[in-house]
Amino acid sequence: MKAFRLGLTGSIGMGKSTTTAMFSAAGIPVWDADAAVHRLYAPGGKGAAALANAFPEAVSDKGVSRETLKSLLSADPSRLAGLESLIHPLVADDRAQFLTSAASDIVLLDVPLLFEKGIDAECDATLLVTAPPGLQRARVLARPGMTEAQLDLILSRQMPDHEKRARATHIVETLSIDSTRAYVLALIVHLREGMAAENA
Repeated sequence: MKAFRLGLTGSIGMGKSTTTAMFSAAGIPVWDADAAVHRLYAPGGKGAAALANAFPEAVSDKGVSRETLKSLLSADPSRLAGLESLIHPLVADDRAQFLTSAASDIVLLDVPLLFEKGIDAECDATLLVTAPPGLQRARVLARPGMTEAQLDLILSRQMPDHEKRARATHIVETLSIDSTRAYVLALIVHLREGMAAENA
C-alpha cells in the first residue's frame, strides 16, 4: 500500500525542526530536504560533481561550501536559477528513493519551500508549522550571528505565513513543546483513522 504523504513546512523560526523531530519520535519516517542537500554536497556527493563546472569556486575535496555558494549568489543572484536546475533534480531523486524504501503507512516530507516549489502537489495533505510574528522574530534573533537585516532578507524569499495558512490542510501553532507534541500525536491518529475509513 502506498504511504500517506504528509508535507510539512513553515518559515524560519516557526518550530519546524522541533515538530519534525516529534513525528520521527512517534515512528513516522521523515525525509528532510535540507539534510538531502547536505548529503549531496558532501565529499563525493552527486551535488559536488554536478556543481564542479558551474560553481568551481565552491567545490573542493571537502565537498561543496555552502558559505561560498551564498557569497556567490549574493554577488550575482541571477546564478540561483542555474544552481537550482542542477540540484533540484538530484533532490527529487533522493526524495523518490526515500518514498520507495520507506516502510510505513505515513511518511513526512519536511520541505522549507513546499508551496514555493510546488512539492505540495506530491503530498496527500500538508501541515504548516507556525507561530505569532513576535515569537518568530525573538526565536530567530536569538540565534548566534543573526541580525534583523538577515532575517528580513530570509523572510522576503519565503511565502508570507498568511498565504501558507490559506493553502495548508493542517496548521499547528508552536506555542509550547507540550501542546505541539499533543497536536502531532493527535494528527497521526486522525490521519490513520481517515485512511482506515477510506479502506473499509
